[in-house]
Amino acid sequence: MAGSRSRATVRQVGPRREALRTTLWVVPTLETAAATILFAIMYAIDRASYRGDLDLPGWVNNGSADAARQILIAIAAMVITVVGLVFSITIVALTLASTQFGPRILRGFIRDLGTQVTLGTFVATFVYAILALGSISQGNPDFVPHLAITVVLGLVLVDIGVLVYFIHHVATSIQLTEVVAGIARDLARGIANEVSDGASEADAEMSAAERDSLNRLAQSGADLPARESGYLQFVGYDVMVDIAKRSDAVIEMLYRPGHFVIEGLPLARVWPAAALPTIAASLEKAHVTGAHRTLTQDLAFAIDQLVEIAIRALSPALNDTFTAMTCVDWLGDALSKISGSWNSRRLHFDALGNLRVVSAQINYTRLVERAFDKIRQAGRGMPAIMIRQLDALTRVMHHTTDPAHRDALVRQAAMILRSSDESVQEPDDLADVRRVHDVFAALASGVREADAR
Repeated sequence: MAGSRSRATVRQVGPRREALRTTLWVVPTLETAAATILFAIMYAIDRASYRGDLDLPGWVNNGSADAARQILIAIAAMVITVVGLVFSITIVALTLASTQFGPRILRGFIRDLGTQVTLGTFVATFVYAILALGSISQGNPDFVPHLAITVVLGLVLVDIGVLVYFIHHVATSIQLTEVVAGIARDLARGIANEVSDGASEADAEMSAAERDSLNRLAQSGADLPARESGYLQFVGYDVMVDIAKRSDAVIEMLYRPGHFVIEGLPLARVWPAAALPTIAASLEKAHVTGAHRTLTQDLAFAIDQLVEIAIRALSPALNDTFTAMTCVDWLGDALSKISGSWNSRRLHFDALGNLRVVSAQINYTRLVERAFDKIRQAGRGMPAIMIRQLDALTRVMHHTTDPAHRDALVRQAAMILRSSDESVQEPDDLADVRRVHDVFAALASGVREADAR
């Protein structure tokens, strides 16, 4: 199984980090813990000041115990009221997003750091105020935590700034163009993680030993069944390489992140078959299965989200052509980033250059189809959508280097042209579509002639 190449690794983002980001409790919990620690420090300083061990600055609050209680009660009541307001605004924003953009977009709003920090800041202030309130007269009738109360007043000023930021943030984040751009940014990060120089190896570049390993996998490899049903969310290829190396085996993943696996059906194939029991006991550490798809390693999921927004915009209920055109623009940008460095199969090697893992990956042609097919079908009879799709294909063609990838783009352009011929009744509109298609066709022809030379 030895090969001549060194091991190629792919940067990965762990599923645990993604799971923690997609919650509304992690950041508030951390901020509340920080507020508790801050109070403990301030309380210790107040105690030292009360004993006469140190003097506090003149700007520190120096009111009576009763005044301190009234201040803290008012602050705690105000903060908890604003917390309810913030939660209400968040729920309304999520409801609007679910209705307009689709339920799968909600995870993007939940994982928004601005919302999490806002909730956490108000909750932390409330907890700090309650702790300060409880410390008044503790141990001594005339003890007042003057510094702790001053810090509460400072936190209230911070809360006011955070509230203004939050209102602005919500007003901008629910704008459709910002939602689309946010998904596109997630997709761009996923592409940067998955597509890197040297991380992919095309089948045509395999050595004879690697081809032999793949043949043995296909002919005499043993199937490894999945232990639970759900969406494959993450595959730790580095861990899998170590597992395969310990057993001197080769593992082929039959599914990629984003696929739905069924308990009892084959998840992977192992060669030699004798290594199956050992690998089966360890493979659970190398992949994560869950109830939903994530953006961690699933580029198609981000593409599907953009497509979903586009086809919702093209529905008769909304009839929002410009939103669909925006989605097409970002889809073209994503395919431009992928083109030129994408292969449908990746090989992973150990430190000695031995092939250890063969990972499943979505085919480039399938990515193009996912990005264009449904929008083309929903946009029948709409010249603006067809023209924008042809423009996007033209931009992608500039970045494409593989003849097979170019053929996929040419097929999409041909389908768009046929759809326009069948559905566009106005001759001038049809002429506009044909004119843009001719630009694409001329570019495709020129690229093919350059390849032939």
